[in-house]
Amino acid sequence: MARGSRRGRGKGRRRGIGDLWILGLIAAVVVVALVVQFARAHPGWAVALAGLLSVLFGGGLVLRYRIIQAARVRFLAANAELEKVDRMTGTQFEHLVAERMIIDGFRQVRERGRSGDGGVDITAVALGHGRYAVQCKRYSKTVGAPEVRNFLGALANTFAGHTGVLITSGRLTRQARQEALAARQPLILVERDRLADWLLGTISLLPVRPTGRLVEGDELVG
Repeated sequence: MARGSRRGRGKGRRRGIGDLWILGLIAAVVVVALVVQFARAHPGWAVALAGLLSVLFGGGLVLRYRIIQAARVRFLAANAELEKVDRMTGTQFEHLVAERMIIDGFRQVRERGRSGDGGVDITAVALGHGRYAVQCKRYSKTVGAPEVRNFLGALANTFAGHTGVLITSGRLTRQARQEALAARQPLILVERDRLADWLLGTISLLPVRPTGRLVEGDELVG
């Protein structure tokens, strides 16, 4: 009996939502009709109001963008210290890296770090530099050669054509670093020492040379 009552309430809610959609659609049609009628009767006022609304809308978008950017800068400033990074979870670290990449000038930054992510935590696009695939390692230990090989495998298959970036709060073993830099397309490496500078915004992930890649030994963009 109770189960039937719940089913009845569920159907009632769905009908209520459907009725609201219908009422909303009718209201929208009425508003559009009134606007068209007003524009025909008062074309001058209609143009002026349209211009005002466009200015307000554009200003609202600019204001929203500035608010979001200011919040992002505050977030990065509050979490740029390595001591705070060391207390983060892997997911929190990935989010920090993604936020820093946006400030760095990357677009279409997407956090992918979930099970079945294909070995890549973040993807992004840099204007004039193509697509990037980032692996984040919030490690207190060293990153070994097997992790580097897995990442290179992802870049050779699922993420072919992406520039690979490995960012870690730890350090790579010598063998891992050698494999990363000896790859057909060397990885951009951001280990612990460089991570601190990058999070503070004093260096950039983007390459110095338009056709080059930022690898170990290159000068970072300041």
